[in-house]
Amino acid sequence: MPVIALTQEMGSLAKDVALRLAEVAQLQVLRHEVLEHVAGKLDVPTSLVKRLREGKAGIVERFAADPGRVAVYTAQEVYALASRGNIVLRGWGATCLLRPVRHAVRVRVTRPFEQRVQWLMDKLDTDDAAMAEAEVRRSDAAHAARMHAQFGVTWGDPLLYDVVLNTDRLSIDSCVEQILHLAGRPEFQETEASREVLDNLALESAVRAALKEQPTTQAVDISIEAVQGRVVLRGIVLTAAESAEAARVAATVAGVGKVDNELRLMSITRRFASAKT
Repeated sequence: MPVIALTQEMGSLAKDVALRLAEVAQLQVLRHEVLEHVAGKLDVPTSLVKRLREGKAGIVERFAADPGRVAVYTAQEVYALASRGNIVLRGWGATCLLRPVRHAVRVRVTRPFEQRVQWLMDKLDTDDAAMAEAEVRRSDAAHAARMHAQFGVTWGDPLLYDVVLNTDRLSIDSCVEQILHLAGRPEFQETEASREVLDNLALESAVRAALKEQPTTQAVDISIEAVQGRVVLRGIVLTAAESAEAARVAATVAGVGKVDNELRLMSITRRFASAKT
C-alpha cells in the first residue's frame, strides 16, 4: 500500500510526476480533498484557504481563518488519506507530516529557477518575465514561511526527503521509475510497526481537530499522545472544568478507547485567565 508524498514547488513539474505516478501504479492522487476538508471545517470558501496557502490573503482574512486551525485540519486530512494507502499526496506539508512513518516515500521534485519562471510565462501566455519571476519568488517565500512556522524546518532542506529529483535532468517517466523503485525497496514496505505509527498520528490529529472544533476547548494548547487507542493528554490548562472538558471531547473521537488525563492546572490561574480574555 504505497504512500508517496511529493513537494509542491511552482513550475517544478511535480504535478506532472504525481499524475503519471498515479496512472502507472494505479494510485489515487490527491486533488482537492485537503482544500475542501479545511474550508469545510473553517466554514470559509476554498478560495480563501488557497489564498492563505499562496501568501495572498490580507490581514483580515488571515485573522478570520486562523492559520493554527488550518494546520490542525490539514494534518487531520493528510493522515486520514495516508491511512488508506495507495495514494500520492502532493503538497500540504505531507513530506513533513509523514516523516515518522517509515513506509512513506518522501520526494522533493525541483527544477532550476529560470525554467520555473519560463513554465509560468508559458502557462500564462505572457512575455512579462519580471512579473513571472516575482510570482515564483512570492510562491517560494510563502512556502518557506509556512513550512518554518508549521514544522520549524527550512524549506528545501534535502534531509527532509528520501530522494530529490531534478526535472531538468530527468524526464517525467524517469522520475516515476525512480520513485516506484524506491517504494518497492524493503526500507519502504509497510510493517506492523510503521502502520501503528501512522494510526497513532492519525488519532492524535483527530483528537486535536476535535478540540479545535469545540468552543469550550478550541483555545486549549496541550500535548496529545495516542498509542493503540489510548490517548494521553498532557500540558497546562486554566481550570478544572477546562481539563475535564478536554478529556470529554477527546473521548468522543472515533478510535479512542481510553483517555488518560494528565493535564495540570495553572497555579496562578486568575492572572492568566484575565490576560487571556
